[in-house]
Amino acid sequence: MMKSGLGNIMKQAQAMQENMQKAQEELASVEVTGQSGAGLVEITMSCRHDVKKVTIDSVIDPKLMGEDKEVLEDLIAAAFNDAVRKVEKATQDKMGGLTSGLNIPGLTLPC
Repeated sequence: MMKSGLGNIMKQAQAMQENMQKAQEELASVEVTGQSGAGLVEITMSCRHDVKKVTIDSVIDPKLMGEDKEVLEDLIAAAFNDAVRKVEKATQDKMGGLTSGLNIPGLTLPC
C-alpha cells in the first residue's frame, strides 16, 4: 500500500516536470515589447530573455544619432542580453546550492 503511494507521487512529479519543460519550450517562442521614454525606446524580447529588436524613435535628434543609430540599437541589445545571461547564471548558482540536498530521481527543478 505504501509502495503504490510513493509510485503515484513519483508519477505526478514526472508529469509535473514534463509539463514544466513543455511550458518553457512554448514560452521560448513568445515575444514581448517593453517601452521607455513614452515609447521613444522599445525592446522586443523572447520569454527566454533574448532581445530580438531594439528601436530608438526618430523623434530623438537625428544629429545626435547620426548614421550610427543601427549600431547603437545593436549594442543596446547585446548589452541587455549579456546582463540577462549574468542574471541567469547567478540565479542558477544560488538555486543550485539551495536544491543540492533534494535528490529526487528524474526531477530537475528549473531556475
